[in-house]
Amino acid sequence: MSERSKLFKIDVVRRAIAKGTAEPKWRPVLVHSSRTAIAAVASVLVARLFRLPESYWAAITTLVITQSSLGAAVAVSGERLMGTALGAAVGAIAASQFEPGMLVFGAGVFILGILSAALHSDRSAYRLAGVTLTIVLLVPRTGTALRVAFHRFSEVCIGIAVALILTVVWPEKQEPLTGKK
Repeated sequence: MSERSKLFKIDVVRRAIAKGTAEPKWRPVLVHSSRTAIAAVASVLVARLFRLPESYWAAITTLVITQSSLGAAVAVSGERLMGTALGAAVGAIAASQFEPGMLVFGAGVFILGILSAALHSDRSAYRLAGVTLTIVLLVPRTGTALRVAFHRFSEVCIGIAVALILTVVWPEKQEPLTGKK
């Protein structure tokens, strides 16, 4: 397709959107993009309302959790919540008892693997626990490790809540994002 043809097609879609008569194949893309943008902005605003210092984590969580169906969103949310809680708890305990360093960090990641298996969580929970542990132990901070862990957990909880509320209030039909059937 030539550059001119691509520009013409983009212009046709833009005009259709403006008129409210977008091609049916573009409607799922527009709806999904709208839902996702609204949810991401809402989660940041809620986190800022609570004066959380790194409100972008709420948006990241919302973007990860936002799914087409409530069942999928609940499953992803549960694993993300469990992983974040484990990582925050292990990170806060390790940072309050030991001087953060590579040995403590490595031991924390190992302990998270054992805890995740003991709790029968999947590997995504373990990965997210590791991400949270990394943030709590390795990111320079001005507050205590417990405070950083609490903020991280709170920001993720807000992101999960916004994504789940959106999925219930504005469910999305199961259609491919590309609009192709």
